[in-house]
Amino acid sequence: MDKAKLKAGFQKYTMIIVLVLVMLFFTWGTQGKILYPQNINNLISQNAYVFILATGMLLCILTGGNIDLSVGSVVCFVGALCGIFMENMGMPDGVAVILALVIGALIGAWQAFWIAYVRIPPFIVTLAGMLMFRGLSNVVLAGKTLPIKSETFVKLFGGGANCYIPDFLGGGEGMNRVALAVGIIASVAYVIVTMRGYLNRKKNGYETGNVGAMYAKMAVIVIVVMAVSIKLAQYKGIPTSLVWVLIVVLIYGYITSKTTVGRYFYAVGGNEKATKLSGINTNRVYFIAYTNMGFLAALAGLLTVARMTSAQPTYGQNYEMDAIGSCFIGGASAYGGTGTVPGVIVGAVLMGIINQGMSIMGTDQNMQKVVKGAVLLAAVIFDVVSKRKSFIAK
Repeated sequence: MDKAKLKAGFQKYTMIIVLVLVMLFFTWGTQGKILYPQNINNLISQNAYVFILATGMLLCILTGGNIDLSVGSVVCFVGALCGIFMENMGMPDGVAVILALVIGALIGAWQAFWIAYVRIPPFIVTLAGMLMFRGLSNVVLAGKTLPIKSETFVKLFGGGANCYIPDFLGGGEGMNRVALAVGIIASVAYVIVTMRGYLNRKKNGYETGNVGAMYAKMAVIVIVVMAVSIKLAQYKGIPTSLVWVLIVVLIYGYITSKTTVGRYFYAVGGNEKATKLSGINTNRVYFIAYTNMGFLAALAGLLTVARMTSAQPTYGQNYEMDAIGSCFIGGASAYGGTGTVPGVIVGAVLMGIINQGMSIMGTDQNMQKVVKGAVLLAAVIFDVVSKRKSFIAK
């Protein structure tokens, strides 16, 4: 393998290498506590909102490095409304959930209109939204905490101690067979899809890449999936919040990599003028990105109030920073046009491990913010410098 290919491979998997190193560091720093089954479960449950918000934020960033600063406030506002619908107005859970998701999408569409068609900078529109919906959250809740008493809602969206997929395979305490079965099925499905794609490319005469690297990548992913499945099986199984995360990740991973609409986001971020001249409605692309962000913020709001079993005016603070940081750390370009859903998930996991690792080690909250800020800055510096070197090389 020549130096150019080695360098390209290193740049492609830099964040994964960093993730492994960080995990090893905190395993050492916490004497292995971070790998306890309960802590792995907490890592997923406590960061479910980050995975979902970061997936939506990726579409905004792809359009040219744009961001949505309002998502934390929208999470709080929609979560508060859903609680009011169920607890104060007596709506059925299903009706309240659907209405909350629709309101989230409408909020996204309202902001998207000003961004896409009036061409007000996204930073200004979403900054205004951040202030407005934070204020509205305080208004609708009257500055008070609203308890969520609906057991069905709490279990469905991953809140409380019993919000796990039932072990209908009868594994018993200490080993959840459903979690193991899901891990095995997911691993087999991944191997089949990967091999089928490789064989199709080879059959049609396309570039297949290094076969050894493909097998190594498959082996690593299967090992990670099974390791996580075993850890979950040793605690209580699969939390329902993880199911929502997987649904969002799989759907948006497919959209961004396999559909025409998904490619439009990359095209707009790469060169908006050329994209517009090619006949693509760039205004609609912006509109879809920010409307979708509102919808996913609403879903994150449901997960948040379910996990907390209450709605409060303070929920969602700094959520936008977690989502933005996960995207840039996961390989999304500050200039737009580059980034993947799997990369964003790697970034979100890295942020989650840093948060949890430092919490277990008893690190001061202020120092945790310093470390997270430094990691974000390092990721963006790496992106900018590597692209500048590539440009000079050309």
